[in-house]
Amino acid sequence: MTTRPPSFTASALRIFDLSLGQMLWSRRSIFLALLVGGPVALAIAIRVATALDLGSPRTPRPGGPVLFGLMVWLLYIRFIVPVLGVFYGTSLVADEVDDKTITYLFVRPIQRASILVGKYLAYLVCTALLVLPSLTMVYLLIVPIRGGQIGSTFPSLVADLAMLVVGLAAYGALFAWVGAQFKRPLVMGLVFAFGWEPGVLLFPGYLKRLTVAYYLQGLVPHAMPNDSATSILLRVVSEVPTVAVSLVSLAGITVVTLWIAGRTLARREYVLEQ
Repeated sequence: MTTRPPSFTASALRIFDLSLGQMLWSRRSIFLALLVGGPVALAIAIRVATALDLGSPRTPRPGGPVLFGLMVWLLYIRFIVPVLGVFYGTSLVADEVDDKTITYLFVRPIQRASILVGKYLAYLVCTALLVLPSLTMVYLLIVPIRGGQIGSTFPSLVADLAMLVVGLAAYGALFAWVGAQFKRPLVMGLVFAFGWEPGVLLFPGYLKRLTVAYYLQGLVPHAMPNDSATSILLRVVSEVPTVAVSLVSLAGITVVTLWIAGRTLARREYVLEQ
């Protein structure tokens, strides 16, 4: 009597269970935990400076919700989320190849694509556990500054948390494909996230639609300030898609690139270097 191989879902969940613990306690996660702690440290410094009333009294000071919105945009959307996507997404397959352990996964009676899906789900949970508490702490520290009300702005926090998860999903799927397809995926991922995307967003035209950041900025729920200190910076990203277009596009990017990554892993032969 032959034993039937496990289903795709059961295989993916098994890989997820094995991968999650490895990701959470890896050296990469410790380094990136320090990274997401940076905005918290900055928020503490801003809160202390505000309490001590440091700075020039003639300088206009934005309120807590405005500061929080800027930190979400500049620190999380434009830096932390792409960094997590690059470093985790490209490593889903590349680490197994570099460690020469991918052979042990391939000889198991499971579909190869389920390996990628399971590791991708572990990536989502791991990065969410790093980013979401960090953003929540920043919110609690920053929003009450100068009259900001936590109760009235709480829906924007929920929207921010959901937006970051969507961004992590899209970047992770894209860079999972990069990791499955190319030999040096980390370099390509860094070039895309911090070379191609920022450069293209500065110029008018349709090329910006070939970036994840373009659609993420359409989900920013905050009303960006118009004061002279920030208007120049934000003017370059004033052309944003609607929320519906952004959600559909990001969902399409996630599903399509994850499917291509699974197909790539299923068909490609990986040559392990001695």
